[in-house]
Amino acid sequence: MGSDQNTPVPASSAGRDGRYSRQVRFAPFGAAGQQGLARSCVLVVGMGALGTGIAETLARCGVGRLILVDRDYVEWSNLQRQQLYTEEDARVRTPKAAAARTRLMAVNSEIVIDAHVLDVRAEELESLLPGVDLIMDGTDNFDTRLIINDLAQKHGIPWIYGACVGSYGITYTILPGETPCLNCLLGTIPLGGDTCDTAGILPQAVQMVTTNGTAEALKLLGGFKDKLRGKLLTFDIWRNEQQEIGVQMAKKLDCPSCGESRSYPYLLASNTERSDVLCGRDTVQIRPAHRRSLDLEETAARLSRLNSGKVESNPYLVSFTEEPYRMVVFADGRALIHGTSDIAAARSYYHRYFG
Repeated sequence: MGSDQNTPVPASSAGRDGRYSRQVRFAPFGAAGQQGLARSCVLVVGMGALGTGIAETLARCGVGRLILVDRDYVEWSNLQRQQLYTEEDARVRTPKAAAARTRLMAVNSEIVIDAHVLDVRAEELESLLPGVDLIMDGTDNFDTRLIINDLAQKHGIPWIYGACVGSYGITYTILPGETPCLNCLLGTIPLGGDTCDTAGILPQAVQMVTTNGTAEALKLLGGFKDKLRGKLLTFDIWRNEQQEIGVQMAKKLDCPSCGESRSYPYLLASNTERSDVLCGRDTVQIRPAHRRSLDLEETAARLSRLNSGKVESNPYLVSFTEEPYRMVVFADGRALIHGTSDIAAARSYYHRYFG
């Protein structure tokens, strides 16, 4: 399994100029673990607080390929805990996936990093799965996690669930065919009802989830599956509490996602039109039932001609500010309506300009 401490480390394992030498010198991981990591491809879904921490750790450790996916762009409130972004990213509203790729390529130019600015639907996410060895959860909602879960079960790809709010965090490694899936655990694991909008978030809670999740990733990708925790981990850094929960008995033979007669229910429901309030923001996302292909230059010009609000744009989006709202539109027709948490009001505003 791991290499002996005195075994010479191949240059390909240690990286250029010994980049990964300290990792390789950790005997239980060694050259064999580093080679496994270098051959691996990881999909990180969501590039917020968790996703940025996960992606940076894996990039610095030397994972061979990272695929980054996020629907949003950088805002000032992100800078408190989303460690890859800068004030300039917030000023020009750079999409998170694009900003993260730029920063990570500056950190490690030896690996392959792909960035996708899109909302996670089953069809789009499934198209990114060929060659993926592990999916890492950086999302902020259960709708997306359940889509990930169904796709992971369908394609036999391990994934690591992680979430945090306030000072609380939770993480669990899901192995298709072996462990309970997320659908099995619904109603069993302590999910709680708070969001970062209602309870806030401490960056240290984010870092704890990131640390534990990426440690599991290195074990799995390095070829040390027997070292996985095997239990669901929860903690509260403010209350100085930590608990490991054995959940193997929660695996259900009749689970529609991983059981004997699978229907993958969250893939069937994922293509419907959806509007949702984003975590921690006075913002509603409007996602059309069918993807559009907007010409952003034409869209910016059309909104400018209205002379009723301020129009700003970059290669990824168009922003239209008309008090009390600010609407940000992406090329796939998706929009973020800032200034309200009222879904009906946001939908009405969107349709006023996009039918």
